Amino acid sequence: MSARLLEITGLSKSFPGVKALDAVDLVVERGQIHALMGENGAGKSTLIKVLTGVFPRDAGETKLDGQIIVPKSPGEAETFGISTVYQEINLIPHLSVAENICLGRQPTWLGTIRWKAIAARARAALARLDLSIDVNRQLSSCSIATQQLVAIARALDISAKLLILDEPTSSLDRTEVNE
Repeated sequence: MSARLLEITGLSKSFPGVKALDAVDLVVERGQIHALMGENGAGKSTLIKVLTGVFPRDAGETKLDGQIIVPKSPGEAETFGISTVYQEINLIPHLSVAENICLGRQPTWLGTIRWKAIAARARAALARLDLSIDVNRQLSSCSIATQQLVAIARALDISAKLLILDEPTSSLDRTEVNE
């Protein structure tokens, strides 16, 4: 197995009047942590959104584990093994904390959703972050900071090959960031 987990070559993306990404190259080795830093508008979030299928690419190639991938949606990116926490909270407010953590991956048996298993899985995901949030609570009744923590728990629950965090603490206060 190659040490290269992710290899991006020549990735470009333009919007009307703006070249957001211009032939970007990036290599992420297995087991490494990287930080993309730059000014607002430098293209960091755009790179993430192209990589995860939110925006289509204009040019370039992405390999994950040596295989060329072109995700057409964040859900498809998850099937390739990419889990993302976006800057904007990307959850469903009228669902419970547990339903949001397991959304699209609900355990079933004979076509029936296993609600107790969902709750247990959500509690385990939150416990990994040392959080004790009521998993039956409707997400919309949670603070923005708690909703972001739920998004992080969801991303970690996927057990992805690649975890991408796009300013995941931007809606958290200092105490929550330090925890």
